[in-house]
Amino acid sequence: MRVLGKRLSPSSWSVRARITAAATLMVALVLVAGVVVFYTAVQRTVYRGLHGRGALVVGDLVTLVRETDPHGLLPVRDPGFTLLQVVDDHGRVLASSEALSGRPPPKVPRPRIPGRLEAHIIRSPRFQTDVYVVGERVTTSFGWRTVYAGAPLTPFTSNKGAFIGLLAGAVLTGTALVAWIVAAAVRRALRPVRKMSDQLANITGGEPGRVTVPEAADEVSELAQSVNLTLHRLEGVMERQRGFVGDVSHELRSPLTGLRTQLELALQHPEDEDWPAVARAALADADRLQGIVTDLLILAKLGAGVHVERERVDFGALVRTEVARRDRRVPVEVDAAEGIAVRATPEQLARLLTNLLDNAERHARSRIWVTAARDGPDAVLEVRDDGSGIPPEDRERIFWRFQRLAEGRRRDKGGTGLGLTISRDIARAHGGTLVAADGDGGARFVLRIPAEDDD
Repeated sequence: MRVLGKRLSPSSWSVRARITAAATLMVALVLVAGVVVFYTAVQRTVYRGLHGRGALVVGDLVTLVRETDPHGLLPVRDPGFTLLQVVDDHGRVLASSEALSGRPPPKVPRPRIPGRLEAHIIRSPRFQTDVYVVGERVTTSFGWRTVYAGAPLTPFTSNKGAFIGLLAGAVLTGTALVAWIVAAAVRRALRPVRKMSDQLANITGGEPGRVTVPEAADEVSELAQSVNLTLHRLEGVMERQRGFVGDVSHELRSPLTGLRTQLELALQHPEDEDWPAVARAALADADRLQGIVTDLLILAKLGAGVHVERERVDFGALVRTEVARRDRRVPVEVDAAEGIAVRATPEQLARLLTNLLDNAERHARSRIWVTAARDGPDAVLEVRDDGSGIPPEDRERIFWRFQRLAEGRRRDKGGTGLGLTISRDIARAHGGTLVAADGDGGARFVLRIPAEDDD
């Protein structure tokens, strides 16, 4: 029963079925309302015409009653109103047309206001149809008289069923036609979507793919273009992921191979080995492995968008603190303005600054300059050195993962090539940028992140 209920629930229907059902229901309601209004209008038109003719017949009969107070048969002047009667206040029929000869008064209320017409519809067993009766109560020199004029509704009543059936058939036919048209239109409109769905189902992770963009410039075409754009981005992500996995395996393989080789050689002739030296070499490789793994974990967290709590940080104070944290090979000059507030994660900003300082120390000849200032809506950090600088064609490549220039490999053989990559990812995570800019001879890195206004 639950399964059947789920199948009957509109939420389990296809888009085509739901749109068709909704459109058909709305059209059906409109058609039914239109038919009811049309039938009511026709009925009122018929009754209004009968009322007008009945008023003329009653008017002529009232004139006759006032002048002659007729008894017996009454002349019929309107072939539609053949049922005529004149009744006194005691309910006795004084005169009637031939069709009502010997018949009692009609079973309708006596007109309440003299001189005003009242109309009623009654069922007449004799005529086997409804009768439209118009009555008026008048005073004459002979006393009060009530005049009735009736018209059998035989044509209207006999055709009523056929007329209603015709209208019902028109509603059903119109509804069915609309349902067919809407279903066909929706099926045709969704044909490109079904095609895209099949193409997407055939796309695997190993091969790039695209979906067909319809020629018509509509919402489906925009959807196909968005899907292709997403597939293009996913393809780029997959390529970067494959490259990243290859780079990681290569970077991890080197220290692991070196560590294994050292231990295997030492174990071949353990009595001839200087084990403290072997341990120190193994520890150096382990430190390099730990550094690579730590950097990879940071990159993974930044890439995954892991939420990290942020707080209001004094940017200048953080820069001064990190610069003074440890001594370096060359002097570091700091010029950090006061009162620069940013919304950030202090640990991540400290890691970014440390990476930039380590890079500057690696390449500087005699000095490093660090400045922190406010520039419009941004807090700006600059780290400069007096080294050989970075060629313009390499200023983007140095931010790639595991990318190290020849000079960097020569100066620091144990580096991972991830420091600048991590620094740029941290800057982007804080809504900022990190670039290698033009400098006076040496390298110059510029960090911009949004600053907070003073409370």
